[in-house]
Amino acid sequence: MRRHSRATGAAAIAFSLAPDIAFQLNETRIHLNGAGGAGDLTITLNAQAGAVYDVVLLTQDMTAVTDIILLPAQPHHFVRGDSIDIAWANGGTKTYGIDVIWSATF
Repeated sequence: MRRHSRATGAAAIAFSLAPDIAFQLNETRIHLNGAGGAGDLTITLNAQAGAVYDVVLLTQDMTAVTDIILLPAQPHHFVRGDSIDIAWANGGTKTYGIDVIWSATF
């Protein structure tokens, strides 16, 4: 069953999906109420196995962006203890909505 983890705000984005079970990432959606502004938004695997295994899944310059959809061709699979971190300075204090769609794996 697919699950949604959501967040909203109008300050810096520091969102983390950390379900404490093995999981797959199906989709990530981010919407801003206006063009973002300076700086890169990053979506990163923070690997349980250590920093040497961390991977940046997406880097996006937010200067003229209002919507991002990360839709992997195939779901990304992660182990218990991994987290997906989304970060952006949001210097223009745009209102954002984040929807991370994921599923438990066994």
